[in-house]
Amino acid sequence: MTGASVGTGPESGARSLVVGVGARRGAPGDVVFALIEAVLSGAGLDAADVLEVATVDAKGDEPGIVGAAARLGVPVRTHPAGALAAVRVPHPSGAVGAAVGTPSVAEAAALIEADELVVPKTRAPGGNASAGGMATCAVARRIPAVAGTFEVSGRKTSTSPVTGGSSPFTMAAMNPPTRNIESAGPDLRHHGDAEVRGENLTDLAVNVRTHTPPEWLRERIAASLTSLAAYPDGSSARAAVAGRHGLPVERVLLTAGAAEAFVLIARALPARRPVVVHPQFTEPEAALRAAGHGVGRVLLRAEDGFRLDPEAVPEEADLVVIGNPTNPTSVLHPAALLERLARPGRTLVVDEAFMDVVPGEREALCDRTDIPGLVVLRSLTKTWGLAGLRIGYVLAAPETVALLSEAQPLWPVSSPALAAAEACMEPRALVEAAEAADRITVDRAHLLAGLAEFSEVEVVEEAGGPFVLVRLERAAEVRERLRLLGFAARRGDTFPGLGPQWLRLAVRDRATTNRFLQALDQAVQALPARSGR
Repeated sequence: MTGASVGTGPESGARSLVVGVGARRGAPGDVVFALIEAVLSGAGLDAADVLEVATVDAKGDEPGIVGAAARLGVPVRTHPAGALAAVRVPHPSGAVGAAVGTPSVAEAAALIEADELVVPKTRAPGGNASAGGMATCAVARRIPAVAGTFEVSGRKTSTSPVTGGSSPFTMAAMNPPTRNIESAGPDLRHHGDAEVRGENLTDLAVNVRTHTPPEWLRERIAASLTSLAAYPDGSSARAAVAGRHGLPVERVLLTAGAAEAFVLIARALPARRPVVVHPQFTEPEAALRAAGHGVGRVLLRAEDGFRLDPEAVPEEADLVVIGNPTNPTSVLHPAALLERLARPGRTLVVDEAFMDVVPGEREALCDRTDIPGLVVLRSLTKTWGLAGLRIGYVLAAPETVALLSEAQPLWPVSSPALAAAEACMEPRALVEAAEAADRITVDRAHLLAGLAEFSEVEVVEEAGGPFVLVRLERAAEVRERLRLLGFAARRGDTFPGLGPQWLRLAVRDRATTNRFLQALDQAVQALPARSGR
């Protein structure tokens, strides 16, 4: 290795190695892991020093790569193909560039946020004709910041404490920072409303409660229209939210829906190593990417019921985002598990947009003030049918709220939205929301019982949200047939960690569910048999 000098090695005990991996579709996890293990061993490197496995977005859910990272105990970090194509690599391949969009996935993914290439692109023995030739691997090292660090175009530069001059020129110094580049993988900006917009379909794609907002809430919103000539004053609504959760007002920030909160977090809170736990709502990652962050992904596995393993989140992550209950899996994570993700120096963002549909809001963290770095997001969109009004809020430490507030424009929440927020915090509204949560629990059980009658359908169990996640063969064809029969279901392939065999179904009343189950039966039975089956 060239260009090494005193003071460039990793700090003692600090993980600093990035393993870049390129793999063909279907490459087995054992093959990918064996390649990584052989490359590390051959270079005299310790697997315990690996920080992450990196690859291109389009390969982020490849089971072989995900499985190898899981065996290493590190996350998979993905990058847009366009960003990787801008990275200078020593062994470019025209064939790979044409197929994937970057001339070397392994080397570019390893180098894009690292400082020096330790092991160049290596292919497992056997060539393309064997399973071993299905993957490539490269290893790069991140050099810890030293005295005199400063920011240049979003990338750290440093002064050597030994020589007083610049650190060694490495390949990473030629790489432009990744900013505002759309993902080449799952469409992070796709949302359920696209499934029904402009169509006369029964909506099982959007998780907003039907027959909302109620009449009394519409009246309160309408009454606020008389004050539209005045600038919005959120003090009363903010106090109402604080009172509802038993918190001081300094811990409350009102936002134009939870989506704005994700944008504020991405722009205003310091984060060098953000990680999003997937599958989940895609807007947090989209907001982080739009703000110029490289985003690590921790992919929960279907075989584990998409349940959280706190140990899967790397120690180095300084911002972690997770939903509870999680969209689209409907998994309700125990609060005690989420607490284990918190630590000094880390921001823990918990999206509780659907927590008010959980009876008793068990596992909620919204009123906790003892967890370091905790930021809880709530939305009034789902339960009260206010998607078009845009109202939500953040609950966090006063200093965090102040940082987020500084990033907001003036008067970010409209007067009608403030009126709605205040009304939804009143005792009668809380009673109505609790009753709705109980009804949704019963209606969800009815839907699950009906789905259990289908041998073709696998359901993610122990659902806690107003929706369920199902897996079935040829789900895309089933979804299209459901549309012809008048029903919209949410496709799952736009969620990192899922694929085209997944659908999300919103919970509806028993009559609607019965009609849907009949349509599902017709859709499944109408599928033509595949040849050879």
